[in-house]
Amino acid sequence: MATVSTAPAPGMHQIDLSKLNLNQLAQLKQQLDQELNVFQDSLQTLKIAQRKFVESGESVEKIKPETKGRSIMVPLTGSMYVPGTIADTDNVIIDVGTGYYAQKDIEGAKDYFKRKVKFVTEQMEKIQVLGIEKTKVREAICMMIEMKLQAQAQAQKASTSS
Repeated sequence: MATVSTAPAPGMHQIDLSKLNLNQLAQLKQQLDQELNVFQDSLQTLKIAQRKFVESGESVEKIKPETKGRSIMVPLTGSMYVPGTIADTDNVIIDVGTGYYAQKDIEGAKDYFKRKVKFVTEQMEKIQVLGIEKTKVREAICMMIEMKLQAQAQAQKASTSS
């Protein structure tokens, strides 16, 4: 219980928490808190991306031959739309990132968005696993800090009562 080790990875090693002083434990805890915050931020960003890919896939699903000629609002940015008309129900132009667009047929676009949702979901799962491991390590550090503080308080109490 006094040692902490995460999943085997290059450059990883075990740390005997009982050999660290309170300052070192506090620094280690602070570092883990920062890493956990980064994981949380990454998860939030991935959730937003996942939602956008799902919404894009749902939008492509709505394009059918009978929608040809319908008026729509075309997004230019996240908050600016212009009126447009559906001219081609067989092909769409999709944003593939960093200012690049690709023309795809409807099935190709559906497949693209399904693959992106799957990929983002897998990345979220990986981050969640790492977050759980880091949380366990953080809990072990907190327990060790508490034990060392109690031992320090008992030693101080023993020295004042002698």
